[in-house]
Amino acid sequence: MSDAVMVRASGLHKQYEGAGTPLHVLRGLDLAITAGEIVTIVGASGSGKSTLLHLIGALDRPTGGSVEVAGYDLARLPDEELAEVRNTRIGFVFQFHYLLPEFTARENVALPALVAGEEMDQALERAGDLLARVELADRADHRPGQLSGGEQQRVAVARALTNRPAVLLADEPSGNLDRVSSEALHDLLWELNAAHNQTLIVVTHNLELASRSARTLELREGLLHEVPAGESLRPDLTSRSGGE
Repeated sequence: MSDAVMVRASGLHKQYEGAGTPLHVLRGLDLAITAGEIVTIVGASGSGKSTLLHLIGALDRPTGGSVEVAGYDLARLPDEELAEVRNTRIGFVFQFHYLLPEFTARENVALPALVAGEEMDQALERAGDLLARVELADRADHRPGQLSGGEQQRVAVARALTNRPAVLLADEPSGNLDRVSSEALHDLLWELNAAHNQTLIVVTHNLELASRSARTLELREGLLHEVPAGESLRPDLTSRSGGE
């Protein structure tokens, strides 16, 4: 693991305006994650974990403060450049796989490369290689409806890796899987980190998943707090009731 900072948030604020009192989700949050590091983020439902991940992943813009990913200051990028960074430097794995049902597994995995302008043949070839890496080579030409939940999520992981991102963001990646499929997915994420030194940030309510990480952060009252190694997480941080 390198000492270079891959993800940095400084004085990060996120506020949502509504009909009533504005909702201040993040309140001057600071974060630094080095290249190749695995960090899990926990917190009570509604604490803003997914909001934070969306800001790091350039899916949303902060109300205040800054986010830097792979050397890019996201706030300074125009929309077109921001979209390019999001597609080429950042990979996403969500609780819901969001695979396109009319496309095969191979075609779904190839999509980010095609969006980036890669030739079809080359994109499909790499998609096949990635599916083999997640042990789905024999399912490459199946559509999502023909795959199990665990298989669909592994396709989503392969898709997230298509453009060789420096940072992989996983938001409750095993939230809809059974125990066996969840453990297999967790193993896969850790193996990929070890093989490619990708920075991995995981938002989770899963106690076992959080305990695998050398570094766990709790999001509480809009700020991040380090969870000391070996300390048991509170039950409310691993409850999956409610929202983010």
